[in-house]
Amino acid sequence: MSSAKIAILGAIAGFTIFIGLPVGRLQRVAPRVRVLLNAVAIGILIFLLWDVLTKGMEPLDAALTAATSGGGTWARFAWLAVVFTVCLGVGLLSLVYYEGSMLRKAPTTTSSMPHIEVSASSVATAEARRLALFIAIGIGLHNFSEGLAIGQSAAKGEISLALVLIIGFGLHNATEGFGIIAPMASEGVRPSWAFLGTMGLIGGGPTLVGTLIGQSFVNDVVFMGFLALAAGSILYVVVQLLMVAARHGHRELLMWGLLAGLVAGFATDMVLTAAGA
Repeated sequence: MSSAKIAILGAIAGFTIFIGLPVGRLQRVAPRVRVLLNAVAIGILIFLLWDVLTKGMEPLDAALTAATSGGGTWARFAWLAVVFTVCLGVGLLSLVYYEGSMLRKAPTTTSSMPHIEVSASSVATAEARRLALFIAIGIGLHNFSEGLAIGQSAAKGEISLALVLIIGFGLHNATEGFGIIAPMASEGVRPSWAFLGTMGLIGGGPTLVGTLIGQSFVNDVVFMGFLALAAGSILYVVVQLLMVAARHGHRELLMWGLLAGLVAGFATDMVLTAAGA
């Protein structure tokens, strides 16, 4: 299979994320449905966090095993540990400080009650949009690493594995669109088509970029670094969505949604597991 065909299939795997995004355009969504969508998104993101941490630790575990058995050096293990820790910290803390700077810059209006109401509504909308952006960035980093896996499999001549990865990641991404729009849906904010398109490109586009880069070279450190960045950003988003869920209540519905999201994540992962990927 040609590199161009692999790239096209990589793009398809990434852009299945657009399947879930139009849900954000639904109007008059019941509060309980909003809570459920938010909870499902949290479940999916918790699965992704587990997934990226597990895969991101593989090079580090391999280096540790090699160092203890004499087949590798402690210096390589230490280098990988530093890369993983720094990237995890950057993925998490960069969003924390960015969010803090945005909140300090946010205007506050207290001159009259109507202005207070408008300001509160505007702030809620802005926060929902910003959180959706953060989710898209986290998923995009994750999908970049998935694209690297697709491209590197193709570069090694393992075309069947590359195709299985494309199918599995495509199924994953089809559910991730719900995660992006969940903060807006839970706040009753209806995003524009342009906003949804932008979020889809941020979240799904990196799969294509990763596929193109992955076909040109194989580097475990780069692969691990992007997974650690993704884990940090996803962890931040999970905490934020849990705070949103706490405001809306419905604890039983929250737990059912979390379960559904986790099951959806693991179910789509079965395609990869069954193929031995």
